Amino acid sequence: MKQPIIKVGIIQNQDSITFNIFGEFILNNKLKIKDRKLTAIPNGKKIFLKENDTIIYSDETLNFVPVKNNYNIEDAKYRFEIENVMIGIDFHWEQKERESFEGNFLIINKNNMLTLINEIEVERYLQSVIASEMNSESPFEYLKAHSIVSRSWLLAQLENRKKNYLKEQKFQITDTEKIIWHDKTEHEDFDVCADDHCQRYQGLTRLKGNAALLAVRETFGMVLTYNQKICDTRYSKCCGGITEEFQNVWQDTYYPYLKSIRDSRNSNEKKPESENEFENFIKSNPDAYCNTTDENLLKKVLNEFDLITKDFYRWKIEIKQLALKTLFEIKLGIDFGEIKELIPLERGKSGRIKKLKIVGTKKEFTIGKELEIRRALSEKHLYSSAFVIEPVFKEGSDIPCKFILHGAGWGHGVGFCQIGGAVMASEGKKFDEILKHYFPDADLVKIY
Repeated sequence: MKQPIIKVGIIQNQDSITFNIFGEFILNNKLKIKDRKLTAIPNGKKIFLKENDTIIYSDETLNFVPVKNNYNIEDAKYRFEIENVMIGIDFHWEQKERESFEGNFLIINKNNMLTLINEIEVERYLQSVIASEMNSESPFEYLKAHSIVSRSWLLAQLENRKKNYLKEQKFQITDTEKIIWHDKTEHEDFDVCADDHCQRYQGLTRLKGNAALLAVRETFGMVLTYNQKICDTRYSKCCGGITEEFQNVWQDTYYPYLKSIRDSRNSNEKKPESENEFENFIKSNPDAYCNTTDENLLKKVLNEFDLITKDFYRWKIEIKQLALKTLFEIKLGIDFGEIKELIPLERGKSGRIKKLKIVGTKKEFTIGKELEIRRALSEKHLYSSAFVIEPVFKEGSDIPCKFILHGAGWGHGVGFCQIGGAVMASEGKKFDEILKHYFPDADLVKIY
């Protein structure tokens, strides 16, 4: 098997795209373009390519190919640069930044809106992902482990696309409940997007050292498999002490290699089961690999926008009654009246709520799964759905004036715990030991 070339959606559904080209590119096998700032604008079925106010070319699709491939990714002379690329879309650290990329790129016009797609080899893509997801100064064995996890996930998604798995039902809605799961592969025009919905891919932007490049090269073509199939590996920032199982976040499919484990030296330690046990677990500070306050390690592991988040292992927020009512009206389109109770109906193995019942004076309604709950209870996203609810009452009232959420972890918690894996590597664990901890039933295989 040869490594595939993949399509990565960098920006989507724009009314115009402005970009800089460095070095020489060939446009649609017709026009040579070198060192220029250009703007693409949709016009009917076509795309107008403008320099300043002059239209220099038009076609239904714009396909740019560099005349030479880059071999030194840190000093790429043939690249393209886009300003104001949105990263962390809908998350609490959402922001815009200027990003540079290598490889071919095309701009397509769909319903008079533009999408820019980067075509690049898997291994070159992964070099950027590893530096984008985490700081390339991270412990080297951790970067190697992450390279294999990211490669496995990507290749599994490509297989899923071939088999049309993307058309599986992703919701069930009735008069009394709304259960939705947002999986990572819901794109029609490209294989993966460039943001956290799939994997962070910020091109050349964060490749300041060679550690990420070397980690990908040393694990070239290596993936995790189960029963001779590439594992659909998942990962998040911090599991909160216990990893979650796939079916509690996405569709109802159990994967043995994504079973729940304790993120500690004794991964088989008993996990909470009852609501009281989950409350004790979440409100306490149990030992775990991802339970770290080592600032030096975190600075090496997390990129600057992630470092803003200090309370990733255990967190607490307060939501006042009016704010909660307003959130539900905006996010769910439902007027519950006064919110009387928030009741966890079902939890996953990590304590993440998969079904939450909202009881108001006007209506009762159940929502799920994990991401839908996080979105409904926050302007952006809660860190996770692993939380317990503490209602606060004013004297003489049976309606809470506010709710305190005590939470654990950052992200969905399935599979690889990024901060936990980094801590394991800092303690001397090798990449294969780290992978065995988080994916205990998977095999490490080199497929190309």
